[in-house]
Amino acid sequence: MDRADIVHDNFLTRVAASDFPVGAPANETLPADQAVSLFRSQCLSRALDRTSRKMQKQGQGFYTIGSSGHEGMAAVAHALRPTDPAFLHYRDGAFQIARAAQVPGQNMAWDMLLSFACSSDDPISGGRHKVLGSRELMIPPQTSTIASHLPKAVGAAYAIGAARRIAIEHKLFDDDAIVMCSFGDASGNHSTAQGAINTAGWTSIQNTPLPLLFVCEDNGIGISTKTPAGWIEMSMRYRPGIKYFQADGLDIYAAHAVAKQAADYVRRHRKPAFLHLRTVRLYGHAGADVATSYLPKAEVEADEANDPLLHSVRLLRQAGALAPNAALDIYTETCARTERVAAQVIKRPRLQTAQEVKASLIPPARDCQPTNGPTPEARAEAFGSDLRAMEQPQPMSKLINWALTDLMLEHGEICVMGEDVGRKGGVYGVTQKLQSRFGPDRVIDTLLDEQSILGLAIGMGQNGFVPMPEIQFLAYLHNAEDQLRGEAATLPFFSNGQFTNPMVLRIAGLGYQKGFGGHFHNDNSIAVLRDIPGVIIACPSNGPDAAMMMREAVRLARVEQRVVVFLEPIALYPMRDLFDEKDGAFMGIYPSADQNLPLGKVGVYGDGADIAIVTYGNGCYLSRKAQSALNDQGIQSRVIDLRWLAPLPKDDLMQALGGCAHVLIVDECRDTGSQSEGLMAMFAEAGIASFARVTAEDSFIATGPAYAAPLPSVHGIVKAANALIGGTS
Repeated sequence: MDRADIVHDNFLTRVAASDFPVGAPANETLPADQAVSLFRSQCLSRALDRTSRKMQKQGQGFYTIGSSGHEGMAAVAHALRPTDPAFLHYRDGAFQIARAAQVPGQNMAWDMLLSFACSSDDPISGGRHKVLGSRELMIPPQTSTIASHLPKAVGAAYAIGAARRIAIEHKLFDDDAIVMCSFGDASGNHSTAQGAINTAGWTSIQNTPLPLLFVCEDNGIGISTKTPAGWIEMSMRYRPGIKYFQADGLDIYAAHAVAKQAADYVRRHRKPAFLHLRTVRLYGHAGADVATSYLPKAEVEADEANDPLLHSVRLLRQAGALAPNAALDIYTETCARTERVAAQVIKRPRLQTAQEVKASLIPPARDCQPTNGPTPEARAEAFGSDLRAMEQPQPMSKLINWALTDLMLEHGEICVMGEDVGRKGGVYGVTQKLQSRFGPDRVIDTLLDEQSILGLAIGMGQNGFVPMPEIQFLAYLHNAEDQLRGEAATLPFFSNGQFTNPMVLRIAGLGYQKGFGGHFHNDNSIAVLRDIPGVIIACPSNGPDAAMMMREAVRLARVEQRVVVFLEPIALYPMRDLFDEKDGAFMGIYPSADQNLPLGKVGVYGDGADIAIVTYGNGCYLSRKAQSALNDQGIQSRVIDLRWLAPLPKDDLMQALGGCAHVLIVDECRDTGSQSEGLMAMFAEAGIASFARVTAEDSFIATGPAYAAPLPSVHGIVKAANALIGGTS
């Protein structure tokens, strides 16, 4: 028999016989009506699990990962407010159902079965995934299975305190809210979870408000691998800055009492707490997983004998809240009702086309109050002597700094965060003076953990801020790229645009730094960013463009709620000369505040028709030098700066290529996995007859004199251009 049927039959038989597992008596701190309501939520969660398994067997459901054994989370839901943001473990169906019982007008049987059936009527994901979540219940959907939602829960908790100190237009969370995030004992071992827990404690001991409740649902096993007995308690009881609570999730009275203590502590002290909740896992891990294939049958049966619903009926009887026969009626009626609803749900429409699936990748734009920009007095106070320097050409790093300053003056919801961005002003000085101009609440020096930096940004973005996190070097992103791929980019997709986490992620990267860093500080691979659906990648090639593109990036995040990666070429930060030594031709004047460069708009240098050089970043700098050499050879060229690497500016690029006989791609990233691959395919599909590419070698970058050896060079570009048009090198 299916273990779900065995658990079901055991419940019916044992309740009818008043045969209950042994446990502590009810502490009777719950009023009878609340206790019965929690039991009803537990019954619905259990019925939904059984029904979803049947739907999958019938081909009408597509993924199951049950909450059975974790129904004690219903008690945690009642210990919180329905407006407290909840980032849920995938076994928390009972939590969502119990929270819905506190909010009028909710129909969780209907809504959750729509999700199980992947119906396009599903109110949270629109049929894209079987997820828990609800905008009305303040439960953003999570698809995480490895606790990757914990860093953004830390960020969301920080954002609640920050929003009390900084007035923002689109605040979502209440000022006195707390954030709850839940996860399993096995997920608690993941580096992502450990990083988030460490960050919470690190923040707490500095007395920075962080109203966050971690809930670890400890069922003692992760898929087939057991958690060592006592491991969670030993690893969490004495963590600095985080208060530890422990409760039995099989006992709704005890679980509610301890969860209430923990929630009250967090709400009162604005400090994080850790609730260690004992649970059991019924049915196996997920889907067709059979626990008896890797666990002794006796262990499986022991957990089934400890069914939390059996404990709940025992406790309700002891408290005089509900007789066993009445509890049995509630259970059987709930099961029957769930079956009836499922029969209707499977008739509802499902997504059919790629366009329907993709529709929520780009969230809806939001109404933002118009801004008039900072007053002259505010600018004068912020910039000081820099105002006079704006009349003279400046290097890229300075122009980015000024653009950040103007944007932060205009939009009070912008916050910058990252390693060394505050007091030091960044490794390259790009954020110098920002903390003195705007204070530590808006220019945040973080701990050294890229996952926590991005989690902070995601959480703040969900509460109405426009975060601008900085990853110090491109290579460091690889420590945390799942925060972009699995969390930031997926939130609007899996919430049908109801939840968003806009941001502008600044990354210093690419190659050509002389004598510094090797492959960790000269990383010319951005393939990991290019294939994340919905993410915009900007890469300026000079200072004025950087300032104007930064303004567009902020508009995209603030108004269109997009995730934007702003890739800054490190080697170009201090560059002054272009063609000749001390010509100062690479520097530029700071563009006026009304100037920006729209998404999809390319840059064009020259109008030669012999060859077009398509490039970006450092490649644009090199190509303009090569253009001068080609001109000396009588070859008329134009250099096209892509500026926007994702989505590729196809329309504007094709228009800029008009009339050119040959196209040369200059891509400073590697031959394998670079932008050039997409461009080559694009030109072939467009019927362009003559095109070629110059790329970096498939190699890491060395420190020392050979720093640029694997990278495109001016000589290499000139040689490739001559070869393409049939000339001599």
